[in-house]
Formats: sequence, C-alpha cells, structure tokens
Amino acid sequence: MYFSRFLSLHALWVTVSSVIQHYPSVWGHYDVCKTQIYTDEGKIWDYSACQPEAIDMMKYVKVNLDPPNITCGNPPENFCGMGNPYMCNECDATIDELAHPPELMFDAEGRHPYTFWQSTTWKGYPKPLQVNITLYWNKTIELTDNIVITFESGRPDLMILEKSLDYGRTWQPYQYYATDCLDAFNMEPKSVRDLTQQTVLEIICTEEYSTGYMANSKILHFEIKDRFALFAGARLHNMASLYGQLDTTKNLRDFFTITDLRIRLLRPATGEIYVDPHHLTRYFYAISDIRVVGRCKCNLHATGCREENKKLLCECEHNTTGPDCGKCKKNYQGRPWSAGSYLPIPKGTANICMPSISSIGTSPKHDRIWPNISSLGVSNPNQECNCNRFGSIRDRCNEKGMCECKQGTTGPKCDKCLRGYYWHNQGCQCFQNSFCLKIKESIQLTMQSIRFNMLCTARSTCFY
Repeated sequence: MYFSRFLSLHALWVTVSSVIQHYPSVWGHYDVCKTQIYTDEGKIWDYSACQPEAIDMMKYVKVNLDPPNITCGNPPENFCGMGNPYMCNECDATIDELAHPPELMFDAEGRHPYTFWQSTTWKGYPKPLQVNITLYWNKTIELTDNIVITFESGRPDLMILEKSLDYGRTWQPYQYYATDCLDAFNMEPKSVRDLTQQTVLEIICTEEYSTGYMANSKILHFEIKDRFALFAGARLHNMASLYGQLDTTKNLRDFFTITDLRIRLLRPATGEIYVDPHHLTRYFYAISDIRVVGRCKCNLHATGCREENKKLLCECEHNTTGPDCGKCKKNYQGRPWSAGSYLPIPKGTANICMPSISSIGTSPKHDRIWPNISSLGVSNPNQECNCNRFGSIRDRCNEKGMCECKQGTTGPKCDKCLRGYYWHNQGCQCFQNSFCLKIKESIQLTMQSIRFNMLCTARSTCFY
C-alpha cells in the first residue's frame, strides 16, 4: 500500500517536473505569423508575432580588409612557427596551394591542411601591424549564438570587436581583448561570468582569449549565450523570461542587433614579453574560421528571409513592407506602424498594419481572407473599438484609433496581461506571488499562468 502510494506521488512529481521544466522551453517559438480561425462572423485571420529561424550568417557575408594590401603572398614571403622560428612555410598569392585570401576565413573546412586567411608578417616592426576586418550583410541581424573566431597564428595580444547599427557609418565597441587589459585599455579585466542582469550591457575587457598559441588555444569567443543565460537560465530553458526582457528592458534587444561587425587586430600573438626583431617572420595574423549565427531582423513581422540581388530581405507579413518590415504597405496606414511584441507569451502581439479608411470597402484581391471591418480596429478617432471594458480606460478609440490600455494590460483590445500580471475581473492585477512555493501551490500557480496566458518572472530562477 505504501509502495503504491509512493509510486503515485512519484508519478505526480514527474508530471509536475515536466510541466515546470519543459513548458517554458516551448514558449515563444514565434514561427507562425497568422492562422485561420472560425467565428460567428466567418473565417478570419488570427495574427501573432513572428520571426525567422536562426541561420549561419557567414553564408551571406561580405568582407573588407583595411589596409587592402595586408594579405600575404604579393610578393611571396616566408612565415615561421611561433614555437620554432626555423620551421617555415611560404605564402604566394599566385599559387592556389600557397595562397591565403580573405574568403578562406569562412569557407567550408575539409581541405588538408586547413584553409585560412593570413596577413603579411611583421617585417615593418616597430611600426604596428594592425588590420581591420569588416564583415557586412547590408541587412540588420539579430545575433542568437556566440561569435567564434578561430586563429591559426595564435590569438592576438590586442584586439577589439566592434559593431555597427547603421551599416558602418558609426561604430561602437562590443568587447576588448588583451593580455593585459589595464595596460592596453586602462580597463580592469573581467569575464562575462562577472556580469549580472543589471550590467549585461557593460562593455568589458577580457584576458581569457589573448594568451597561448598551442592548438587548444586558437579559439576566441564573444559570448552571446552566456548573456542570454542571465535571463533564461544556464541551459536557456526559460526563453519566455528572455523574450519578456527583450521586450521591456531598454537597449537590450539593440545590444544583440548589428548590421556590421569589425575585428580590429592591433597586435599579433608574440608568445613573449618582448618581440624578437631577428625573427619577425613569426609574427602575423591568420584566421581559419569565423562563425556568426543569427536571424534577419524583421521586427516580428516575418518568418522568412530571402536573398535577392545579393541582399537579404524579410518576407514581410502583417501588411508591412521594407527590408526589415519597417513600414506599412500602401493602403494599410490606418494607424502608425509598430514593431511586433513578444508579449504576451506565447504568441506575442502582431501589431499589424490596418487598412486606411479610404481603402475600406474595396474588393479583396485574390484569395485573401478578410475579417470584418470592426475586427480590424481601423483608425477612426472615437469610433466604437470594442475595447475590453475591464482592461481599457474607455471603450472607444483614442485619437490614434487604438484602445487605451490600463496599467498591466496589452493587446489591440486591452484584453491581455503583461508579464508579471494576471487577469482579474477588474482587469490585470499585479501578481504578488511566485512559483517558489510548496509543490502543491506551485502546480496551481503554474496551471493558472498557462490558463491565463501570462508570464510571471517574480522569481524566474524556479524554472532554471
């Protein structure tokens, strides 16, 4: 009897653990922009926030080197090993097997020996050997994984990773790398592990990747996932929390957004305190691989991104258009354009572009399914908007043709709750409790949060 009761309790615990641990991981896929639903008024579209899947962005990259003649091989020259200055090879741009052009930084590996780009050697010492490697896509990108750079020459003693959000017109540092941060950049050395949710946007200098030239010391990281983990947990189980923070924390989404990356190589690996002027062929830069994984930024208005005329373009939904779905289509300017929102979890808010008043009543084209006019919430100040009477300040549109939501409420009709609120018969109320309770109460609260389609992160570590 006791054994069977134990098995029942064990089964209950497994079920609860499954709900607590796995349900948040499926929150927020955002892989569908709209679905058909049936109502008393007929078949209509139900819209949701959506985004493309993450891909290998190096398939679409373009690269620029400064100075442009910094690649080795013209004229041919010898380069030697860091550990043994008498073990040398030749770089010759006129012979394929001995050439090391820039495209070998991101080609498919597999040829033996490994393919890599290589700079000229430091034959101009003591003049600095510095190189700027600019990666650009002509598209706004949201990073989803670590940036990884593999060096064949040993990791540089000094390097800065920079980003641009305006196609290379202006630049800002992403991270500093040095053997001695204090001496090189007047910055205390830090690791991404030293960051918190409050300091996640801090630009740091790290000494982790600027020492060693052996085979196991070739890789350099810019840690995207470790920063995600500050909100989503060590194994990124609680992506709902991360998406909520991306929506509500100022500048957080922009931190992971780029149009261009620039790798500033300021001093090659020397392996010693002093440079040996008699063996300058040991000092150079060589990169065998760069990995950048991300998705096209489409402002949560698209699930696809295509290449057209050597440019990446979002396949926009929600009546939006533009490379990033950043404006409303013609005849769909019934209210100002707005990016989609990750909240409320799991579908988010589409913020679709509404038909202009002048376009109402025009015949639908092709096989497009149209909801009735009232469900679109067309911009017309003081019209009847069917705003939720508990979640909105009033039931009519404001001067922008939108419902005005009370604190804690969101959605086109003010009928959904923001993160940290739950639905009450008087609207969205502050959710004072958390999931960190006795197991019985935890089950009840988890089921309540699922039923009311809300996300509580009062103590989100319970989901880690």
